[in-house]
Amino acid sequence: MAALLKKPLKLALIQLATGSDKAANLSRARSRALEAAEKGASLIVLPECFNSPYIYVSGCQYFPKYAESLLPSPPSKEKSVSFHALSDLARETNAYLLGGSIPEYETSSNKYFNTSLMFNPKGELIATHRKVHLFDIDIPGKITFKESEILSPGNKVTLVDLPEYGKIALAICYDIRFPELATIAARKHCFLLLYPGAFNLTTGALHWSLQARARAMDNQVYVGLCSPARDMEASYNAWGHSMIVDPNAAVMSEAGENEEVVYADLEEKTIEQTRKGIPLQTQRRFDVYPDVSEGKIRYEE
Repeated sequence: MAALLKKPLKLALIQLATGSDKAANLSRARSRALEAAEKGASLIVLPECFNSPYIYVSGCQYFPKYAESLLPSPPSKEKSVSFHALSDLARETNAYLLGGSIPEYETSSNKYFNTSLMFNPKGELIATHRKVHLFDIDIPGKITFKESEILSPGNKVTLVDLPEYGKIALAICYDIRFPELATIAARKHCFLLLYPGAFNLTTGALHWSLQARARAMDNQVYVGLCSPARDMEASYNAWGHSMIVDPNAAVMSEAGENEEVVYADLEEKTIEQTRKGIPLQTQRRFDVYPDVSEGKIRYEE
């Protein structure tokens, strides 16, 4: 079988501290991305809602205040300053850049989405992922959250080919709780699953590390979770602890709560050794249960 990861890749996750000033958030993201590039990162990831605070109060939603229109693509700078900032930054760093996510407004449908944008080192948009699973939860005495009151879901699996390296998969935060997306990606020969995410203090403590390691273990691929930094003065408190996990479910690098950049060197040999030792790829029983990667899968919105 051909190598999933054609050559070593240095991955950087930027656990960014964000506030209410979009221009300041973009400037801070640029500074940290340049730092990552100087340290040799060829794939740089920003967190969920990196250009705005991740703020939500039932009945009083703030996503529209920061939303940008991305279609038709490419949008004008007036419609999406973040799109152009990311495109310029990818060129400046000469790296693949996953712009975490930003609030998107689609004028044709009058809908809002939580949307990731990925650019190649030339600054060209190569992938867009709208959060598929919306964060609607109610844990009594802990947290109630209902993204569906303002956001609409995306409708596709997002796999991206990085020609020099191989395929990766993109998803956002709550998407990680649905293992089908990860399984499809792994069965379609992705070497890395990336999840910009802003788990809170309740779900983060319970499941952040568990989910990252579970997706890596089940699929024997690398996993990266990129969170905003924690701000206890904000209305929403992100968990932090951005992390990179290897195909054997070992944590390679993990941030604390504050702003920082975490790195890891990804190599094909780790995938090969993991799969040789525990050969799940050849032991699956599709005569007993279905292969979800061969079902009806949407790759387009």
